[in-house]
Amino acid sequence: MNDKFKIPYMNAVIRAFAKRFGLDLQSAFHYLWNFRGIRFLNDYYDIEHLQSIDDAVDDLSALCMKNGGKLS
Repeated sequence: MNDKFKIPYMNAVIRAFAKRFGLDLQSAFHYLWNFRGIRFLNDYYDIEHLQSIDDAVDDLSALCMKNGGKLS
């Protein structure tokens, strides 16, 4: 992790995801982990952090659904 803002950014996105879907933080993290959302945030941080948090949550929701998740 070369960017010192990567972890705080990922934390903010996970919190926003949890809030949008009415999940506690641990459940949101596990959901994103299981359906490859965390990997996506890590791999595409360079692009995602330039967008709004809401856009990142939208992207995560779509990606997780594509990978078998049921939240929308």
